[in-house]
Amino acid sequence: MAFTLKINGTPHEVDVDGDIPLLWVLRDVLGVTGTKFGCGQGLCGACTVHVDGQAVRSCQTPVDSVGDSAIITIEAIGQAPQGAALQKAWLELEVVQCGYCQSGQIMSAAALLKDTPKPTDDDIDAAMSGNVCRCGTYQRIRAAIKHAAGV
Repeated sequence: MAFTLKINGTPHEVDVDGDIPLLWVLRDVLGVTGTKFGCGQGLCGACTVHVDGQAVRSCQTPVDSVGDSAIITIEAIGQAPQGAALQKAWLELEVVQCGYCQSGQIMSAAALLKDTPKPTDDDIDAAMSGNVCRCGTYQRIRAAIKHAAGV
């Protein structure tokens, strides 16, 4: 089935089954590989993208459910003020260890800062609770979110 997906501001025509997860369309069909495969069950957050500004797990989002929504991936998150601030904070505070989960972490954090510009620790915990970091950089992630938010 043919779909037109608006990814990072650019329309892309894809011919895939409607039930294929958005993650696989991004990675395997379009070559947009910043979004990572983690668990495949929506539990780890590595595959997080924004669909109309909301953080969603692309491994659990069928492509036919996206419609004409705007999809933003880690490749374009720096174009938004929150995303740019987070990327800068991530580098300044040396958040990354292995790095595998970090695109999903930044995508979830950007959605948080868009809705809650000055988050509390509880806000951060709630927004980031579905993102797993096997290296345990949670304290650096929290610090980077606060740094990006200016709190």
